[in-house]
Amino acid sequence: DGKIYDACVIYPKNHTTEANFVEYFVYQIMPDILENKCGYKLCIYGRDIYPGEDAASAIEKRIQKSRRLIILLTQQLLNSKEDAYDQHMALYSALIQNDTKVILLEMETIGAYGKLQESLRFIIKQQGTIKWKEEHTVHPQSPNSKFWKQVRYHMPVTRWPS
Repeated sequence: DGKIYDACVIYPKNHTTEANFVEYFVYQIMPDILENKCGYKLCIYGRDIYPGEDAASAIEKRIQKSRRLIILLTQQLLNSKEDAYDQHMALYSALIQNDTKVILLEMETIGAYGKLQESLRFIIKQQGTIKWKEEHTVHPQSPNSKFWKQVRYHMPVTRWPS
């Protein structure tokens, strides 16, 4: 299908205290579970988009080369102007071009979805979100936890590593 990645990950990139867990999740937990244990290939900003590349066009290209789009919903992502472009590009690709399925991971309680942009509310209404709960942090590296089973359900079929 011409795709390079199984999923492109969109997450808040501000370096605040709240973002520490999200960055740990994106750079450590997700690759460990989805890449090392399940055989998927992820595109992660900061790891797969290189210094000197035009970030906007690089993100757009990576999204087009991905089978899925994983958006980590946090208060920070919703309030960030800096991450808004990534989110808009991703949602445009998913909803308008209709060639990328979206997986929404609710990393913290968002509360009323009324504040979300309309495209996110539409996706939530269609398929809901997968909620990260505190008890997952006890064994976040277990690919058999309910959370990771839900994520894998929405991922493309893998070609298990040999």
